[in-house]
Amino acid sequence: MAEDIASASTMQAETNAGIPELQIKPVAKCDEGAATSLIQNEIQEKIDLETEVEMEPAGIDQMPGEILYIKQVLFQENDEDEDTEEDDDSCSDYGSSDKPGTVLQRAECTGNVAFPDIFQTNQLLFYERFKAYQDYMLGDCKTSEVRDFTADYLEKVLEPCGWRAVWSTEVFDVLVEVVDVECSSLKARVELVQPLLCERKGCELTEESMRDLLEAKEHQVPLQELSVVFDESGEFDQTALALEHLRFFYKHIWRKWDEEDEDDDFDYFVRCVEPRLRLYYDILEDRVPTGLVAEYHSFLLKCEEKYQEFTSLRNTINSDSESELDNVSMVEGLKMYEEMESLKRKLKIIENPLLRYVLGYKVNSGLQSSRAKGRRPGGERIVHVVSASMNVSQLQNLMKNKLCPDFSSEEFELQFHSDPLAAVNVCHDGDVVLVCPGQYAVNGSFSIPDSIEVEGFGLPDDVVIEKKGKGDNFVDSTGANVKISNLKFIQHDAIEGILCVRQGKMLLENCVFQCETTGVIVRTSAELTMNLCDLYGAKGAGIEIYPGSTCSLVGNGIHHCKEGILIKDFTDELYTMPKITMTNNVIHNNEGYGVILVKPTDLTRVRKCTEAVFQDELQENGIGQKEEASLEAEMASAQTERCLMEGKAQEDKPGPPEFTEGNDVIKNELVATSAKKKQLQKKKMMELGITQPDDSLMSQEMFVSIEGNQFRRNGKGSFGTFLY
Repeated sequence: MAEDIASASTMQAETNAGIPELQIKPVAKCDEGAATSLIQNEIQEKIDLETEVEMEPAGIDQMPGEILYIKQVLFQENDEDEDTEEDDDSCSDYGSSDKPGTVLQRAECTGNVAFPDIFQTNQLLFYERFKAYQDYMLGDCKTSEVRDFTADYLEKVLEPCGWRAVWSTEVFDVLVEVVDVECSSLKARVELVQPLLCERKGCELTEESMRDLLEAKEHQVPLQELSVVFDESGEFDQTALALEHLRFFYKHIWRKWDEEDEDDDFDYFVRCVEPRLRLYYDILEDRVPTGLVAEYHSFLLKCEEKYQEFTSLRNTINSDSESELDNVSMVEGLKMYEEMESLKRKLKIIENPLLRYVLGYKVNSGLQSSRAKGRRPGGERIVHVVSASMNVSQLQNLMKNKLCPDFSSEEFELQFHSDPLAAVNVCHDGDVVLVCPGQYAVNGSFSIPDSIEVEGFGLPDDVVIEKKGKGDNFVDSTGANVKISNLKFIQHDAIEGILCVRQGKMLLENCVFQCETTGVIVRTSAELTMNLCDLYGAKGAGIEIYPGSTCSLVGNGIHHCKEGILIKDFTDELYTMPKITMTNNVIHNNEGYGVILVKPTDLTRVRKCTEAVFQDELQENGIGQKEEASLEAEMASAQTERCLMEGKAQEDKPGPPEFTEGNDVIKNELVATSAKKKQLQKKKMMELGITQPDDSLMSQEMFVSIEGNQFRRNGKGSFGTFLY
């Protein structure tokens, strides 16, 4: 018996090689029969365990603890190897699911021909495309390496053959089968599927003509023109996604002139792909003003046309030739190149989110405003009373306190409305809109092209106008003299500011602005007077002041915005210094600065470049360096004196040190920036041969009055500059 047991134990040990040995607990004193029975039980348990291991695993919750432990030990190494292989092969978030089958949706082909469904890949999110381009397709490649990196990416993920696709062009759609993929040329070899499925778009095509076309193209078609036919197995998910990334890249990201970019040493993804991808989704999600979007597409089209003309002209020029015709062509080519570079710079401004915010006005003139109606032919004026509902007592109160004292003359007529937007839309020059207490939800934006008054009858918190739906600005004003008072505006889903003064004059009194994007915008040549208002919540600047505008801010509260007041760059020779009055405002609890000025990184560098260019002309005009420096110093001194003239009376008044410091810093920076700009303008005039600057041409009176403003708890301080 003992020998049989030993033999069985040896055989079982050999059979279970690799399985961790089970621990047999020590047994207390017992007879020989009990020991033999115990050993036999242990052997049977090990045999049962082996059977369990070889069987298909049952639910984890149903396994005994010892069996679960052994299975984990046995298969841990294999699982880790499989996970590593899956991680190495994965090139997208898609396809990594443990569930069998595709994770993509199907899309029906539109048209009159019953094509099979294709994969729906055109609705990818921003982060999905971002990850694909950054991690798998482009990485940190340079511009000159984009083609090679793209080909390597496609080589890894595309199925080489055996899949069907719809070949789509501007002339036809046809079902084909891919028999080979040539990633280096971004093309695929295809054959027509029988029976032929082809939709013709305005032309007559037969099967024979399609075969002739493929023969002429050597059966090679661009990968971007292929849409993979839907397959539930999930085998072609990565192929469909890769073609979508390729198609999107060459349609929305890549530019024909990118390969000739001088910045080839820099990361192409960071420099071009990311900003263009973000702009695409910002436009898609209505985060860019429609005027700026139209301007961007216009610049893009012009740049493409100019690049085509430039390339064609360049190919016709013989660099070794000295003929007069080639010399003329080279001059024309230089002009085209300069125009193209100017367009490219404007495109980069719009593509960069930060530059688009601070410099977008240089390329966008804004939306076209509604046409002014002017006075009514009979000269009458209408008071538009807006109220959702009104009882007799409220009407008596309105008549006693507002209508009779202010509008009792015969020239005024009354009209009643329930919607303030409808009332403003029917206004003519000289009309008045009187909004009674209540909360009004409007779908759309206010456009004010005429000189009118919009007044709330009560306190601002009692007369609330709330915007519903998407749009650019909430209130857009181009009227010659517009007044808004005693109202509260609440902004939702806007792209630009809550109120924009594009032209004319705007007077805001005792209003509340609850912003979402930018607050109040004062465009070039416009004039804003804002008194005793409260503005908060802007994700951009509370107030944006453009070059050449006039802005008077008295007794306002500007708080809980990203920046308090943003003064746009006015150093360009085409723009003039804005006239700014800031008195007794409280600018507090903003994320960035209380007031921020946008200007070039180094005006001194610009000035030195200008000096080098014009030095010869200055000497020819007989102006020496000492005389020139004297004129510059004299001009800067005069400019500074003019800048401080208007604010001198206020400066003599003592004020709290924490307030005065911020006011003086802002004023001094504006003065210094304006003086440097004047120096550049003076040199430009010397270039034209004007040795004595004409004050009537040169002097744009800069009015700066900054006094008594309080700057409290702004994240970065009272004043800062944004350098670009």
